[in-house]
Amino acid sequence: MREAPEDFAVDEQLGFEADGSGDHLWLSVRKRGANTDWVARQLARHYGVAPVDVGYAGLKDRDAVTTQVFTVHLPGRTDPQAPPPVIEGVEVLQTARHRRKLKRGALQGNRFRLRVRRIEGGQDAAERCLQRISDHGVPNYFGEQRFGSGGRNVERALAMFAGQRVDRQARSMLLSAARSQLFNQVLARRVREQSWNQGLDGEVWSLAGSRSWFGPEPWTGTLAARLAERDIHPSGPLWGRGELSTQACARALEIAALQDSRALCEGLERAGLEQDRRALRLLPRALSWAWADPETLELGFELPAGAYATVVLRELVDAQA
Repeated sequence: MREAPEDFAVDEQLGFEADGSGDHLWLSVRKRGANTDWVARQLARHYGVAPVDVGYAGLKDRDAVTTQVFTVHLPGRTDPQAPPPVIEGVEVLQTARHRRKLKRGALQGNRFRLRVRRIEGGQDAAERCLQRISDHGVPNYFGEQRFGSGGRNVERALAMFAGQRVDRQARSMLLSAARSQLFNQVLARRVREQSWNQGLDGEVWSLAGSRSWFGPEPWTGTLAARLAERDIHPSGPLWGRGELSTQACARALEIAALQDSRALCEGLERAGLEQDRRALRLLPRALSWAWADPETLELGFELPAGAYATVVLRELVDAQA
C-alpha cells in the first residue's frame, strides 16, 4: 500500500461550487505528497494573509494524490487570481470568487481510488470479501490517523487531563483522539458480539446521510425495514457530558465497554464536550474493483465525511509492513 502517492488518490466532494463573487478566493488544487496544513500556510504566505484567513473543509493525506479546495480571505483586492501561487507538489486547477470562508467539515465526503499491491490469498477470496463489504458495509471505526504517530495521542490526552498544558490546536486534536478511542472500544465490543450492524434493545439510531439520531424506540417491522434498506444504522457514543441516550441492552453494553476508561470519560466531560452519537455501520458507495494484474487490486469507492478509507481496507487485507 502507498508504494507511490498515486496508489492513494482522494477527490474531495463538497457538494457545492464557488459562488462566483465575494471576498474569498476559491482555489481548487491537486496536491501530491503535501500536507493540507502546510499547503494552507504556503497560501497564506503567498497572499500575505494570516493563516486563519485560509479555509479548507478537511485534512487530506500527505502520502497521496488529492484534490481539495482552499479559500483565502482577500477583501478589496480586485484581481488576486493571477498569477497563481507556485507551491512544490501543488497544481492549481481552478480559481474563482466565493462569499464565505470554507470551514472544517463543510463537505459531503470523498471519492477514493486505491491500489493495493502484492495481494496474497487469491482473487476469488478477495472478490468474495469485496462483495460482502458492498452488501453489508464495514464497522465504522475511527482510523489510525486519528491517534497520531505511534497511536500516542490517547496517552497524551490522559496527560492533558491530568494537568499537562497544551496549546489550543493540540487540545482539539487530543480531545478528538480520546473521544475516538472510546467510540472504537464500544464498536469493537459490538463486533465481538456480532451486533454492530443490528439493533439491540434500547438502541439509538443514526439517520443515514446526516448527523441526526433518534430513539430509543420499541423494535418494529418498520425499523427492521429501514435498517435493511440502509436508511438507519445502529450508533455508538461520542462521549461527553450528560446521560447516555441508550437504554436496556445497548446501554449496558456501552457501560461495560467503557468501565476501564473512566479517566478518558471524565476528562472529556470536564472539557465541556456534550454527548453525541456516530453510526456503527459504514456503507461504501459506488464500490468497484479491477485487477491490474493477479496481485494488484484497484479499488474505487465513496465515503461520507468523517469516514476512513483505511477501515474499509482493514476488512479486506491484513496489511504487512
